[in-house]
This record gives sequence, structure tokens and C-alpha cells, in this order.
Amino acid sequence: MRNKKEYSNKKLIKKLRQEMGKAISDFSLIEPGDRIAVCVSGGKDSYTMLDLLLTLQKHAPIEFEILALNLDQKQPGFLEDVLPAYFESSDIPFKIIEEDTFSLVKNMVPKGKTYCGWCSRFRRGIIYKFARQNGFNKIALGHHRDDIVETLFLNLFYGGKLKAMPPKLLSDDGANVIIRPLSYSREKDIARYADLRKFPIIPCNLCGAQKNLQRQAIKSMLQSWDRQYPGRIESIFRSLGDVVPSHLFDQGLHDFASIISAQPKELKLMNLI
Repeated sequence: MRNKKEYSNKKLIKKLRQEMGKAISDFSLIEPGDRIAVCVSGGKDSYTMLDLLLTLQKHAPIEFEILALNLDQKQPGFLEDVLPAYFESSDIPFKIIEEDTFSLVKNMVPKGKTYCGWCSRFRRGIIYKFARQNGFNKIALGHHRDDIVETLFLNLFYGGKLKAMPPKLLSDDGANVIIRPLSYSREKDIARYADLRKFPIIPCNLCGAQKNLQRQAIKSMLQSWDRQYPGRIESIFRSLGDVVPSHLFDQGLHDFASIISAQPKELKLMNLI
């Protein structure tokens, strides 16, 4: 039984490493000389991303720099000693930025509404500024495949857009490249890995704001599909990399106006062939 569990764990580790390696290769996420600020919130996803990137750094044929970066937004009850203790015990270069954005958001958002949107905006601005001022050309985020598919449906159902999360994009300020090395990995695999590695997880429900009900509804829908129709989520994810603009309605992606039928003379010649 023990050997079976060890084999399963080794298989999981190999799978996640290969998925990250493939994402990096497919989208040129990491290049020689990169200085990468790896955003670590204290959740399972960011811990896993950092851990896998550090392993990759040791074995990769290229050199790149990693800095673990955490933004302490001063949410009530945030366990501020957990991450520094983990980084120091693991000999990981890190930076903790302290900015009390929670108080600002709390005063801005009406009672009963979620804080997440404004918190994210402040967080992005602070992280982008730090990276720009300290010479980090890439920012790594821990979004995984499930996040990407959930975002696709969130935009489809509530925003009227065909839009998800790309594995690589230019930041809002144009100064940094955002990368998502876990783009090919499933959340359930990441959860198993985090449990295996016994990361000191910091709960993400500290601020007292409501849960993102829309995302929770999408997540529940996808989990139900995953149980009832194995392979459906994988198929949806693959579709994001196989888009046919001519079979959609976006006039900015496809020149519908230039489509004309063959002239009668051309049709006659075609019939003779």
C-alpha cells in the first residue's frame, strides 16, 4: 500500500513538472536572464507554483532569477509571520510589501458587496510598480487551468465576451510581462501536491467580505460537469487554443466584408473543369 502511494505521489510530481515545462516551452514564459517576481499569497496555488519554479531553476539549461513576492494588504487576522518563516526556512529570496489597501477598500465598497475587485486592482498596481522600480521584467501568477476555464464562462455568462486568461500577456502599464506557469495544471492536482508538500496554507477568507458568488456558481457547474461528463473540461480548455475567427462574429478578427461569391464566368469555368 505504501509503495502504491509513493508511486502515485511521484507520478503527480512528474505530471505537474511536465505540465509547467510544456507551458513554459509553448508560450516562451521564461527566457535567459529573466528576473521573475513570483507572487505568493499563501494559498495552495502560489505555493505550488513557487516550489515547481524553484525546482525548474535548479535543473534548467538557462539562468533566471526568482524572488518570492507577497503583498500584505493588512486584512484583519492575516497571519503575517507565516510566509517570512517559510521563505527563511527554505532559503528562498523574498520581499514582503506592506500596504494597507484593506482600509481603503472597506471605505469604498458598499456594505454587503465583495471587496475582491478593488483589492485586485490595488494589488496589481502595487505589484506592477514594485516590479518596474526593481528591475523585474516578469511577474508570475498562480492561476491554473480551472481558473482559466472558469474565467471563460464568467466572461461569457456575465460579460458577453469570449475571453479567458492567457498564459502570457503584457501588464496594464506595459512595463511587465505577466506569466501563468500553471496554465496546464488542474486544481485537484495542485491541491494534492500542496497537501503532499505540507505547505503552511494561509486561509483566503480573512477579510470578511462575501464570496464571489458568480465564480462559485461557475465552479460548481464545472465540477458537476467533470463528474458527469469526464473529459468535457479538457475539451473546453483545448478549444481556447483552437479558435476559428471566420466562424464567429467579431468583425475585428475576420474581414467578412471581403467575402464575395465567384463571378458567373468563374463559376462556368469551374463547372467545365
